[in-house]
Amino acid sequence: MISRLVVLFLLYWRHRTQPLSTIPYRFVASSAMYRPGMRITVSIEGVDTFKGFFIQARSVETNDWIGAWEKTPNTTVHPECSSVTHADPRDKSRATLVWRSPQHTHGRVYFTGTILKNYGTFWSNLIADAPQDPADLQIIG
Repeated sequence: MISRLVVLFLLYWRHRTQPLSTIPYRFVASSAMYRPGMRITVSIEGVDTFKGFFIQARSVETNDWIGAWEKTPNTTVHPECSSVTHADPRDKSRATLVWRSPQHTHGRVYFTGTILKNYGTFWSNLIADAPQDPADLQIIG
């Protein structure tokens, strides 16, 4: 079941997403690489409180939804699309989410989604900051 806040957000989309440069929250993943059965922590925090979030895990290579979210306090998991959202509309100052990688593959993952400060102020198309694999970095010089 999709949270009530997400439904309201979708039904009453009267406002535009805020510029990414103005986001008052940190959206961070503990890794961008995964091995079979690995757990990656994704956190949202900031000085300002927020009402909700909707986060997905996606493969860097295929852009497909991958893995599964663990049920943590005040979250609702949507396994059909590898997503997690808030379970209540109360103000939050932090959310700590745990994602489990597929059991039989390895690769690169990114976490994307929307964070809602309130019904009219939100940031979408966010991508979590994550440590990069040194093999992916280009050396210029």
